[in-house]
Amino acid sequence: MSQATVFILSCIGALIPAFIYTTIIYSVDRYEKEPIWLLVVTFLWGAIPAVIISFFFNTLLSIPLYALAGDAGDIWAASLIAPPVEETAKGAILVAILFFRRSEIDSLLDGIIYGAVVGMGFAVVENVYYFMNVFAEGGTEAWTVNIFMRAVIFGLNHSLFTAMIGLGIAYARMNPTSPMRYVTPVLGYFVGMFLHFLHNFTVSFGNLLCLVALASDWGGVWLLLAIMIWALVQERRWIQDYLKEEVEAGILTNEQYEVALSGRKRSAHHLQSLSQQGVKGFFKSISFYHRCSELAYKKHHLELYHDEATENEANELRTYIATASPNFV
Repeated sequence: MSQATVFILSCIGALIPAFIYTTIIYSVDRYEKEPIWLLVVTFLWGAIPAVIISFFFNTLLSIPLYALAGDAGDIWAASLIAPPVEETAKGAILVAILFFRRSEIDSLLDGIIYGAVVGMGFAVVENVYYFMNVFAEGGTEAWTVNIFMRAVIFGLNHSLFTAMIGLGIAYARMNPTSPMRYVTPVLGYFVGMFLHFLHNFTVSFGNLLCLVALASDWGGVWLLLAIMIWALVQERRWIQDYLKEEVEAGILTNEQYEVALSGRKRSAHHLQSLSQQGVKGFFKSISFYHRCSELAYKKHHLELYHDEATENEANELRTYIATASPNFV
């Protein structure tokens, strides 16, 4: 195969599993989807600036290790330099979201999703780089195995590492009165770095130690999945409690309330709106129930922060819902 063909196929091999994994991650968020534009920005940060920053500092900081360790420098650079450099580069966008778009972090689930998406962007570019190198050194067979191992078996590892940072940041955001809010972002950062170190160190030796990487990576993924499910249950409770007050106030009907509580019923309503009112009705239905969820989250935030800005946002959402409500029976 020509270099151009290998490059194109390597990109496909990196992008298809990443697209599938990202779609699954995105679909977990049932009640208030994160803005697509912000997810795209987050993904691109991982794919471009974070990769460039990491490449520069990994190269620079690894020079002393290569000088001291010789051929073993690869293992120590991957284990000791790459984790802090790469998690810092990826995690920077999560800190930026916290400071500049903090209203988009409504629950622990949001922090996990943003962290996973930036990690996925980083993984796609890194994987293409490794695929090309492996093909040049080992040929088609080694290249095929590497695609399967890096993009499929270990396709969620970068997402896992940075999702830990996102989880720590989201906890701090959602618990403004807890002393732990100062600890969890740092804790998430170090947990992400440790998992990254453990993966890189064990896969460097191959054979049985790869099983350690497999267990730690997928064990972490299943742990995050459990936290995501718990966060979904918590979000449903917020919607149930806070929107019930809107029913009592006459803003929502009981039927609308029941639809707002169920991801399945929301999807059915969106499809019904599409069949009866066309594309415009479909997007109006999505917008309506999205804002119902957002109102519940704003009311929860108002209990946490008691700030005027959140109160104004909640009132604006309530006004929109009250105006649009008669169209969604």
